[in-house]
Amino acid sequence: MLPASPVIPALGFSLGARGQMFSLDARHPNCLEPLKRPRTTLTPTPATRDGKPFLAFGSPRGDFQDQWAQQFFLNVTEFGMSLHEAVEAPTFWTTDFPSSFFPRAAEPGTVYAEGRIGASVRSALRALGHLVNEAGAWTGGNTLAASVDPLTGVLSGAASPRMDAAYAAAF
Repeated sequence: MLPASPVIPALGFSLGARGQMFSLDARHPNCLEPLKRPRTTLTPTPATRDGKPFLAFGSPRGDFQDQWAQQFFLNVTEFGMSLHEAVEAPTFWTTDFPSSFFPRAAEPGTVYAEGRIGASVRSALRALGHLVNEAGAWTGGNTLAASVDPLTGVLSGAASPRMDAAYAAAF
């Protein structure tokens, strides 16, 4: 944890994984000052269908989790994938915006695409001006999900195989 959250010399302590999202620059909108809370990348997401609970999902891994959560959600709701298919679908992510974490690196115009995304898609993205980096076949999208069928009450769950010890269980 300490390499990701170094001790700040002027303060003498680390801000921790989420506290480091503050900026020490007084001009920054997320500057460290009283009564503020840091921008956060925690995004557990519930969804309803026809006003009834339908789906809960989320993904660890900082700034990428919102991107992967959206891809998962669209895979289920727009492309008709099962939870299992959706968590295993190839993913992509951008590093265009400065990272929430020290040292706040950014790679403008860059997109990472899992190797399972076809070469033709990666070529089309390059033709549009994106800097496309091929990532490993199973390196992104660590999504976990649970759903309930509002008509039958059947519970379903899925856990990305990209995570070391991820399990889905329903009770």
